[in-house]
Order: sequence, then C-alpha cells, then structure tokens
Amino acid sequence: MSHRFRVGASTFVLAVVSPFLVACGGDDSSSDGGKDDLTFVIASAVVGPKEEVAVVAVAQELGYFEEEGISVKTVNSDGSVAAAQAVGTGKGDVTAADAGSVLAAVEKNVDVVAVGGLVQNWPWQFATMPGSDITKPEDLKGKKVGVISLASGSAPYARAFIRSGGLDPEKDVELLPVGVGAQAMGALEGGDVDAIALYGQAYAVIENEGNELAYLENPDIFQGIRSITFTVAKDATEDDPEMVEGFLRAAYKAMLFSAQNPEAAMRIGYKVFPSILGGDSVDERLAGDVVSLEAWLASATPLEGEPADWTDWGAISEEDWSKTQAYTLEAAQITGEIPLDDVWNDSFLDGANDFDVAEVVEQADTWSE
Repeated sequence: MSHRFRVGASTFVLAVVSPFLVACGGDDSSSDGGKDDLTFVIASAVVGPKEEVAVVAVAQELGYFEEEGISVKTVNSDGSVAAAQAVGTGKGDVTAADAGSVLAAVEKNVDVVAVGGLVQNWPWQFATMPGSDITKPEDLKGKKVGVISLASGSAPYARAFIRSGGLDPEKDVELLPVGVGAQAMGALEGGDVDAIALYGQAYAVIENEGNELAYLENPDIFQGIRSITFTVAKDATEDDPEMVEGFLRAAYKAMLFSAQNPEAAMRIGYKVFPSILGGDSVDERLAGDVVSLEAWLASATPLEGEPADWTDWGAISEEDWSKTQAYTLEAAQITGEIPLDDVWNDSFLDGANDFDVAEVVEQADTWSE
C-alpha cells in the first residue's frame, strides 16, 4: 500500500485524526524491517471478540500476514465514520467499516473504497428491558434510544428503524451514545434510555453477564443489506494491489480458521490482545467470550453449510449493494445514489480466495497452544 502513515513500536495518541483514535498497545505485532507495516483501524473504541480476533489476531499469530509480507499494527477509533476517515486521510491503511459509512465517506470525497465484504448477515437489532411497552418502531415516539456512538453504524440503523415506524428520528426520538457491554446495559437498566440499538455480538456479551433483554423484530427493509466491509484508500489499490490482495487473503484464511475452531481463535485473541481479559483469567472469560465470538461469526459467515464448503469470501452482489444504498439513503447517511464503481472494487477477490481451504481447516482442527 501507499504506507503514508506507519505505526512504530510505541503507543501514542493519534489526535490529528480523532480524539478517539488511539494506538492499541496490547498486541504483539511489532514492526519488522523486512515487512510492509500496515495500520488496521478497529472501528470501535474497545477490543473485543469480533474482527480484531477472528481476522487480525489469528492472521498474525498463525503467520498468514507474514506469508504475505505484511506486519500489522492496530489502532482503535470511535466507530465506522471515524475509521473510514482515518483510512481516507492516510492515518490508517485498512479498516473493517460499516458499508453505509463507506458510502457516506465516498459521497464526501474521502479517498476510500470497499474491497471485500465481511459481515454479510444484518447484525443490528433493537432491545428493551423485558416487559417494556416498546414492541415496534411506532412505540419509540418520545423515547430515548441508546446507540454505541453517533459516529458508529448504530446511529444510522437506529434512525432508519425509527423512520420505518413513521417517526422523525430528529424530532420524535432522542439518540444518546451509551457504548457497549456493561455501559449500554447500565443505561438501559437505569432508565437513562428506553431502548438500545446494538449488534448481535454486543448483545451476546450482555447476556453472558446474566442480563435478560427483549428484542424488537426488524422490519423487512433491513433484509439483504450488507454491513461491515474491508476498506482501503483508493490510491492503495493502484499503488500496491498485491498488498491489498495479500491482506484480504490472510484475512479470509483467518476467518475460515476462526469459524472452524472459535475456541482456538479466542485463545489466540487473548495472546495478541490481552486487554480483552480485563484482568480476568482465561478460564474465567473463555466460555463467555467464545459465545460472543460465535455470535459475531454468525453475522460474518454463511448461514448454511460447513466452513470447509464456503466459497467466494468477500463477495457482494450488485443487488446487495443496491439494497445497501437504498437503506443508506433511508438512514440519511447519503443524499443521492453513488455509482457502484466509486465505492466497490472487487478485483482482488479472486486472488484473495486463492488458498488451500483443506490446509486451513486441518490447521484449525489440530491447533494447540
């Protein structure tokens, strides 16, 4: 890639991008003079059992990045909007960002393009406390809704859900940032918000702590919409296409390994990102975190079949992009239709899928610490 920005071995704040974009100091991905240093921008403020584990940690620890001549560092950002901005301005090289945020960035002439799909099954849902009188979008009038942050995919989802009930999200409902996990649950349980809008893996974390929630059914408008996509700077696709392809290949191999053996992926995640443990032991956290990772994987992999049979990693059809654009318009993230070629470059996916599936599956089946 262009490598306009590189992360060194020390931890520091990237205030030039956002006060929320900070280097992650808990990984072992030290810079190596013999490799290209890439910065992966995590589109959330905390590290957890999602793409940073199933992609970054696994690909690093198993040598998939090294095979492609890549050394990866990570930084955290305050959601997909900030992550896409970081990549577009050269403060990061690649991110896994919400497709709607990527569309919005492209409309604003931010230098980014999606190069591969990741989360393919709609992960977002509304939840309330059991017994709440909120059971459908119309019931949200005059209520407060907790979103992860106003810069995350949670906010446009919440607005689109609210609009589906004939309400104006700017006038009829108040959106408040509540984060994820215990913070989000605390806001809901304490009455600071009446409902929360999170993704499946975040809810799994909350339920793992013994909390109960009631979920609202998503309207049909959300069917077929794509969520998280791998995104790079547009000039990277021209300056170093082999690096883009290599990153994607390593990422999808790691996804396959993780889907085949989620517990192994989670144990690897603790090694690369020990902050996930939060001071607890592996034994204390493992079972719950594996459930959380499996919930995330369920959103990022086919709903049917076995991992060894999955093909076309990262593919997104024109029909799915059309539905995603329509949703993004409905959510008011963009003001008009964007030509598909401006936001989507799938020319790397054939090469990214060129790996030995059986070898990765066997590696997952026989993995040991």
